[in-house]
Amino acid sequence: MFTKWQAVLAHCPLFAGIDPAELQIMLGCLNPEVRRYRKHELVTVEGERFLGVGVVLAGRAIVTKESVAGNRVILSTLQPGDLFGEMVAFSGRKGWPATILAQQEATVFFLPPAKIVGNCPRQCPSHRRLILNMLRIISEKALQLNRKVEHLTIKTLRGKIAVFLLEKAKEAGTTTFMLPFNRNELAEYLNVARPSLSRELGRLKAEGVIDFHGASVKIIDAEALKRMAE
Repeated sequence: MFTKWQAVLAHCPLFAGIDPAELQIMLGCLNPEVRRYRKHELVTVEGERFLGVGVVLAGRAIVTKESVAGNRVILSTLQPGDLFGEMVAFSGRKGWPATILAQQEATVFFLPPAKIVGNCPRQCPSHRRLILNMLRIISEKALQLNRKVEHLTIKTLRGKIAVFLLEKAKEAGTTTFMLPFNRNELAEYLNVARPSLSRELGRLKAEGVIDFHGASVKIIDAEALKRMAE
């Protein structure tokens, strides 16, 4: 059943180091639930019943939180092979900690925590690797959330934009890259007003620090961005 997603699952950190043939056997044993979502459909709703660790098989989604004032903040984006729900899976909480919205048609499977750490009925040799991968993923996610907090504590709008663009360039391995958000979503991610964000991006472009067209961004003066990020 999962062979058509083999290429995606091979890049999923939960299954890192597991032979593709063994992975198919293990998935047959774990039997995760596969669900499909339309564009702009809710994948999870904060507070509703937790289904298990999710893995995006196709499409794209965003992870969001809503403040007490009703303002939405985007925490991250999800691409094929990405996980979500791992931070709450073993916490004892029974509800989703955040809302996830499909940005386009998406396919996701859900794996209950008990199946990850429980005894494997078929004694799959790679099950121990699965558990070790889960521990590493949770540790890395904690570090990512720490960086997100750093974004929110930066006081200047330029500083927030600079840190965000420098991190995306580092992830892409090039100074020209595609943004994972549209302008509204980027404003929500940085927790700033969209008009202010658009004006500041326009100023950075006019000053020759960056160039952009749609979702494509090119960093022209990385040193200037680094100074803004300090």
